[in-house]
Amino acid sequence: MTETAPPRHSRKGLYAPFILVLVVLVGWTGWWFYLTRQIDDRLEAQVQTLRQGGWTVRYGDKTITGWPFRTHVVLEGLVIGAPSGHALAASELTAEANAYQPTKWVVVAPDGLILTRAGKGEVAVKGDAIRMSASGIDQRWPDLRLEMVNPVFTTQTGAEPFPIARAERVEFYVRPHLEGSTVPTDDVDVMFRLAGGQGRADGPVQGFAQDGYLNTQLEAVIGQASLLKTGGDAAGVFSAWTRAGGAFRDVRGDLQAGDSRATLSSDLLKADANGRLTGQVALQAQKPLPALSGLMGAGQGPVNRIGAAGAAAAAGAAQAAGMATGQEQLPLTLVFRDGRTWLGPFPLAPAPKLF
Repeated sequence: MTETAPPRHSRKGLYAPFILVLVVLVGWTGWWFYLTRQIDDRLEAQVQTLRQGGWTVRYGDKTITGWPFRTHVVLEGLVIGAPSGHALAASELTAEANAYQPTKWVVVAPDGLILTRAGKGEVAVKGDAIRMSASGIDQRWPDLRLEMVNPVFTTQTGAEPFPIARAERVEFYVRPHLEGSTVPTDDVDVMFRLAGGQGRADGPVQGFAQDGYLNTQLEAVIGQASLLKTGGDAAGVFSAWTRAGGAFRDVRGDLQAGDSRATLSSDLLKADANGRLTGQVALQAQKPLPALSGLMGAGQGPVNRIGAAGAAAAAGAAQAAGMATGQEQLPLTLVFRDGRTWLGPFPLAPAPKLF
């Protein structure tokens, strides 16, 4: 009797997973190339928009890699200059995002930055890390975070001295300001943090910190922030914003300079026609005398030594009275007016300049 051969099963089912993977891979590769082309086109469009607004933007080689799961953009010899004369340059700048989340980016300057201050010259910035993250870039206001780890600031030949020589960390944050808990407004929240800052030799920051470290954290709400998107003019990005009534609201901060400490607050700060800050800041200070005395001994610079001496004497008397009554916190008020910073009747230094 002849035996019947067992039926042969089709092997088509074995190939199905591989075919599916191949289809997905081809589709994903198409998406990746489409995404990188969109990123390239939008980058070039933004560059052209800035140039039309009077900005200087140039770079050498540009590469986009990272297939299959990342988008990695490298710009070499990047220079971005504002109409005001301020500029930023990097020998290499890299930006990276996940291909499946292209609205969140991390930007790194591995070789440091060169900052150009209008009329003051260049400062080289290098550190263990200089990076920025941006998320929600498809929203009206993205969430931006800048971080410098152990930065060193080196004034270049012919430039005016930079007040800070080095720091442990420098951080800057920008995020949308929410009215209540969910409704975005035309305002943004900003925060600046400096940890372990050291002033340049014989400079005002070194004197203020009494040869110690300067630590500060400041936060505020920038009103009418959309006006900053115009890019500014020769006077800077804050000039049009100021003319339209822009202001800093709900300013809060902490400051530690050597043995001196203070918390500060201000409901409203603006800028005058010359770009100098106007308004007043309330301080609750602990041991302010050493910091003010340090300003008296600072080297050449904008500090008014006579004013600092008078303020130190007044603060010393108030501090002695506070100690006699057991009061640890000494209330002080800084006033920005007429282009100067005043402590009571004593002018200390020029008011901070926004543009």
